[in-house]
Amino acid sequence: MSEHKAHTHTHVHDGRDPKNAFSGWFEGMTHVLPVRVYYEDTDTSGIVYHANYLRYFERGRSDFLRMAGVHHLVMLQGEDRLAWTIRRINVAYHKPARVDDLLHVRTNYMEMKGARLSGHQSVVRGHDVLATAEIEAAIITLDGRPRRIPADVVEKLAPYVGA
Repeated sequence: MSEHKAHTHTHVHDGRDPKNAFSGWFEGMTHVLPVRVYYEDTDTSGIVYHANYLRYFERGRSDFLRMAGVHHLVMLQGEDRLAWTIRRINVAYHKPARVDDLLHVRTNYMEMKGARLSGHQSVVRGHDVLATAEIEAAIITLDGRPRRIPADVVEKLAPYVGA
């Protein structure tokens, strides 16, 4: 296990640190990413189009990794040229979001094993859960072959993965 400790306080970035600007914060082992709903996110009924929740979830996963010190570009440019991919996602929609809503994407990873990282995500507005997703991500080479999560990535993620 890593000597790093998961953040136990809420930290909001003010945009002056370019590498983490607007990347959210950790509450314990949960990453929280604020997302504002724009008109472009909605369909003709004025609610967020269902596929856009997948985009919100992707942003949450990406910023979780960034805040934990795992950067997509570094992995792509490394010796093995690795990338994350979604192996499985199961989304449930509970309530609609609308223009100007302030949402929070909450990301938790529960298990890291072999090439896989499994977890749970939710999009919330205040106390209302709008959508949830069970996810399984995996590390692959650029030709699509699975690879074990590299040891340095395991070390960086370990403080944030668990029940």
